[in-house]
Amino acid sequence: MLCSPPIDDPTAVNGLHGRQDVGRAAQTACLLEVSVPKPGNVSPADEFHDARFEDFVLSALAIGPAMAQAHRRPVGETILRAVRATRRVVATNTNLGTILLFAPLACACGAGSLRVRLRQVLASLTVEDARLAYQAIRLAQPGGLGEVAEHDVRGQVTVPLRKAMASSAERDAIAREYVTGFSVTFDIAMPALRAWQQRQPLRQAVVQTFLSVLAQVPDTLIARKNDMATAETVARAAARALAAGGVTTPHGRRHVQDLDRSLRRRGNRLNPGTTADFIAAALFAAILEGGFEFLRGPGA
Repeated sequence: MLCSPPIDDPTAVNGLHGRQDVGRAAQTACLLEVSVPKPGNVSPADEFHDARFEDFVLSALAIGPAMAQAHRRPVGETILRAVRATRRVVATNTNLGTILLFAPLACACGAGSLRVRLRQVLASLTVEDARLAYQAIRLAQPGGLGEVAEHDVRGQVTVPLRKAMASSAERDAIAREYVTGFSVTFDIAMPALRAWQQRQPLRQAVVQTFLSVLAQVPDTLIARKNDMATAETVARAAARALAAGGVTTPHGRRHVQDLDRSLRRRGNRLNPGTTADFIAAALFAAILEGGFEFLRGPGA
């Protein structure tokens, strides 16, 4: 399926002035996500042995053209193009989860409800989309991938991408988004982001949203690298930090700092990378729906 037609009318997508703005929205969302210090994630002041802040900046810039042209290509091709562009500038997997979330959103961008159009895009995914997406996943070499009994990424693709994602939905929250119509992105992350954005500066709103998602959706990257019990323990710690006020109160900030230290004690094995992908997706979708004015907060 080729996606929505080019945006010619500046009012067609709530403040976006053309397909180049879709690419810039993707870049902006990624840059904002990685620029805000969040527990256990890469930020300007924190990195891992195999992933630097600069890697994420380069990756953010690399995917812009693929997302800008998503309306002209099937979702699987957009995913593969974005992963290839990323691997040309960095040697590690920085953004596979983000790309898997961004590609259908960029494809769905157009007049009318973003989520309604997204459901249409997800329902129309093909076997070829799956073949290209699996090629991208193999190229990205994500950590903790493991194997699944059905529709493994190393095998021959025989089903449409959405059905293939369904086979991994129990163990991968990003795959589950394809099945649920992006329920975490639209029902948890975006409402939290909008609510906090009404009360706090964007940087604080991003951290609070991160804690909200992590508390409600145990991070499946942590689960794959460790086990689900570990992911659930991290989720409970995030809930306690949020209940204490998160970054909006002194007591909450101490909880956030303690959570950050505990997640970094084991290198990147406890990195809530899937949660970071959801934050990037929520930022991207918010810009697609409301234009870049969203970033300025209330009264923009």
